[in-house]
Amino acid sequence: MMSRNKNLMSENLKEEIAKELGVYEKVKQDGGWGNVSSKECGSMIAKAIEIANRKV
Repeated sequence: MMSRNKNLMSENLKEEIAKELGVYEKVKQDGGWGNVSSKECGSMIAKAIEIANRKV
């Protein structure tokens, strides 16, 4: 059985994307990622995929 890797994206990349999308202040204020909405997470994932595709 394969274990799921919860850290597919580095903290630095998550923070960089969150800053770019205007989500980082919420993360910083709340002290974590728990209150980031599903929509915001989806936007972050889409941005990460965009960045990954540029590097390929």
